[in-house]
Amino acid sequence: MGEYPVTGRIHMKRLVIMAIVAFTLVLIAGSAVTYAQGTFKIPFKFDAGGQKLPPGEYSVAQKEDGKITLRREPNGEEFQVPFTQRLPQPSPPLEEAQLVFDVVGNFEPSYTEYVTDYLLAEVWLPGEEGFLVHTTKGAHQNQTIKEQKATK
Repeated sequence: MGEYPVTGRIHMKRLVIMAIVAFTLVLIAGSAVTYAQGTFKIPFKFDAGGQKLPPGEYSVAQKEDGKITLRREPNGEEFQVPFTQRLPQPSPPLEEAQLVFDVVGNFEPSYTEYVTDYLLAEVWLPGEEGFLVHTTKGAHQNQTIKEQKATK
């Protein structure tokens, strides 16, 4: 008593193997949709893919082909920003995520006030090629915002 017949042991082994295979497939499928991401505190209003966004904390990730997702924290509002091409990863690869903004001086429509526009130009996530979001022709400067590290 207490022992399974031979066919019972074989059946149990099959169940255990099937459970392990199913668990492994779930892990693989889950990791296939996980993308690198970063969280940034952006101190100025900016333009991203034609959308004017307020200053604040944003998490950035690639969630679908051809687009970057900016998620405004803490309210969770998401903005889809198309990118035009992938940029080769620098050598050595970046260890932290970065956003590069083109900084352009501009006159308001009244031509009485000079303002600075910030245009999201590049997105860099650790261990990946970069994403070109916008190219500014003409005179401009760049400003880089680095990933906000979690404080413990």
